[in-house]
Amino acid sequence: MKTRCTLAAVILLLAIAPAWAKTKTHTPPPEPPKLEQIAEPPRPAGEIAEKFLPAYFKERPKSFLIDPQNLLSAAEHQDRLLFLNGHANDSAIDLYVYLIAKDQTFPASSGVETLAGRHFATGRPAAIVIYPLGAADRATLQLSPSLAAKITPADQHRALESSAMQAATKPTAPEQLERFCAQMSIRLYWMEQTAFGQPVVSDAPPVISPNTEKKAKDAAKEAKLLKIRDQAIKLAPPAGLGFGALFIAYGISRWLRFRARYRFPVLAVEPRLGGDHAAGIGAVITFASSALPPAAQREQVPPSFLP
Repeated sequence: MKTRCTLAAVILLLAIAPAWAKTKTHTPPPEPPKLEQIAEPPRPAGEIAEKFLPAYFKERPKSFLIDPQNLLSAAEHQDRLLFLNGHANDSAIDLYVYLIAKDQTFPASSGVETLAGRHFATGRPAAIVIYPLGAADRATLQLSPSLAAKITPADQHRALESSAMQAATKPTAPEQLERFCAQMSIRLYWMEQTAFGQPVVSDAPPVISPNTEKKAKDAAKEAKLLKIRDQAIKLAPPAGLGFGALFIAYGISRWLRFRARYRFPVLAVEPRLGGDHAAGIGAVITFASSALPPAAQREQVPPSFLP
């Protein structure tokens, strides 16, 4: 009986073994990952996404302010664009401002170094500024080929450095951009005279046309007024505290004088004829001034000195 059970078990195993082996062998291979499941290679920290690159570098921009990432608010964008449009109307050199975030950089393959040569070789002369919003000291300047051939690298560096220094005087990023553009606009007027008019042989301002001179003076006056306003805002709190303290001290002094009570001293009178009281031996004490306290009028003076 035991032998029969063992034989039946062996037969059963032999019967199911091919089916199990077939099932194990013909397991379908895993499906390859789909294209959308393939992860993109890691991007360096701070590098601008490729989806924004066409808006920056596909063609010569039709607007003087390039901000595809919407780093500025609508009102701030409109204000800066109005200024750049006004500069283009008054100057022969257009000013294009490419905005990026403070900690962003362009990929090496974007071709940002050759931007001026690719899109600004023809047409009006242009100055191209790559401006990290909130980090004016990292801004870069490129000139169109026709303009770069007439402006020395030293002049370009001075223009960029001067604009960055002006931007550093403001606390917020939009205000820094406003000051940077104003100063760069003035510098471009100088470059215009160097390239197309009377050359500038020193650091002194060149002789410029009345319209350009008025524009530069207005911008300089505006910058000066803004500086005075900023200083006034900084000095207003301590000045107000100082005047307030003086006013309080004056009020306390007046209050104390109002509450003052004078006590007239009892002065000893020299006796006459050996008696303290008698006819003709009395004395009248007269103070020289009623506006002074009695303590300040202790010294006896002859009657001729009294008023």
